[in-house]
Amino acid sequence: QGYYAATSFMDAQVGRLMAALEELDLTSRTVVVFMSDHGYHLGEHGLWQKRSLFEESARVPLIIAAPNIKLGSSTSQRLVELVDLFPTLADLCGLSHPAHLQGRSLQPLLARPDAPFRTEALTQVICATHSLARPDSPHGYSIRTERYRYTQWNGGREGVELYDHANDPREQSNRAFDPAYQEIVVKLRKQLTERIAESTG
Repeated sequence: QGYYAATSFMDAQVGRLMAALEELDLTSRTVVVFMSDHGYHLGEHGLWQKRSLFEESARVPLIIAAPNIKLGSSTSQRLVELVDLFPTLADLCGLSHPAHLQGRSLQPLLARPDAPFRTEALTQVICATHSLARPDSPHGYSIRTERYRYTQWNGGREGVELYDHANDPREQSNRAFDPAYQEIVVKLRKQLTERIAESTG
């Protein structure tokens, strides 16, 4: 009840903000981004709040309103990462950005929501038990493609997970040790290793 109340209150405040921009005639020169840094569990997988690598925690809302975007309320099913926001905002404001950024501008998706974009998205988390008293708390990395989520805890030493969203969108059946999925596991393990090296290097 508290979560839904907070969500409704936040939605109302966004409405007030957008109405004020219209009233002040600022929408033609204002970029608005609505996002979160994490999702929220409400009992799924026996979890509450955040700090997991399941879809409910790893997936976040992302809404962009900007001048000269003609698509209205279009949505995109493509994978993006929060590191994509900086180059996107720079592009929307006509500014240059460093070439070495890990993020990619979302402008192609703002022009055409079904345009090709990322083939995977990376998420990382330190388990909620992490503290100075227990610095060895599980550290997890997950890679999400349009069909699969592959997760490793402490490099796979404390757990490996694979979920097939085509058949299991709620991530209830771990296929990491299913012989039928081993080719996918090998492929995604390699992709995850490369992305971790890229993000930490």
